[in-house]
Amino acid sequence: MPEGDSVFRAAAQLHAALAGQRLISSDFRVPRFATLKLAGWTVAEVVPRGKHLLMRLEGPARPGDGSPAEPDRLTIHSHLKMEGTWQVYPPGGRWRKPGFTARCVLRTAAADAVGFSLGILEVVRTSEEDSVVGHLGPDLLGPDWDLAEAERRIRAAPEVPIGVALLDQRNLAGIGNIYRCEACFLSGVHPAAPVSSVPDVATLINDAKVLLEANLGAGRRTTVLNPRGVAVGRTSGLPGYWVYRREHQPCLKCGTPVRRGVLARATGTEERDIYYCPMCQPEPGAGTATG
Repeated sequence: MPEGDSVFRAAAQLHAALAGQRLISSDFRVPRFATLKLAGWTVAEVVPRGKHLLMRLEGPARPGDGSPAEPDRLTIHSHLKMEGTWQVYPPGGRWRKPGFTARCVLRTAAADAVGFSLGILEVVRTSEEDSVVGHLGPDLLGPDWDLAEAERRIRAAPEVPIGVALLDQRNLAGIGNIYRCEACFLSGVHPAAPVSSVPDVATLINDAKVLLEANLGAGRRTTVLNPRGVAVGRTSGLPGYWVYRREHQPCLKCGTPVRRGVLARATGTEERDIYYCPMCQPEPGAGTATG
């Protein structure tokens, strides 16, 4: 699933291509919005919110009595889920993905933007954005970032496994399975350990933020950074990750084979694989994870 850094980069690419551009046509290939036509609307900006994308548009001027009036404003809200992606093409450019997977096509004089396999696609009034993203906690890559508030939300449920709490977007927005596994490793915490047993939640959260920020630029994602926060995993020949998807491979710190487990279902969340070093991240009591 794309995580906060992927969505941040996607928003930046879409904003660079579309901001200030007037739509020539729009094509929403989902039943609820199939008849919605936004030709003549202008893309004001594209911003990320955790794992969500918000494309804000302003409506064309409407004839009136000459008095000033605020333009209509709509937001195209999308979530990539597991398979989704937005791609930008030159006008009329050939798509790199099958046409039947396209869910939204936006055309301007400068570029075409196509959303493929989007997990969520809807259009709301910009004034009502809170109805679709208002439940999210502080965004690790956003202007609203608040470490103390994120920690407070996580600590409010001390019995929840820390790996589950980190994926709960109501606590903090932007962390996915990769970053929760890697941040837990850096703190020496097993992902299945309850929040109450984590000695320094704030540092664990901040590690996740540092990792996300280190991957906002070009190049393959890596979480292996040097003490200055520079991504050495891209150039040193080391693996890109400390533990994620490195089952049976030696831990980069102690050499113990990395293990894979499944975090037990809790608070209604989906079961997900976890990766950890059994030496650096001692397992909590039996029954919380299997592997």
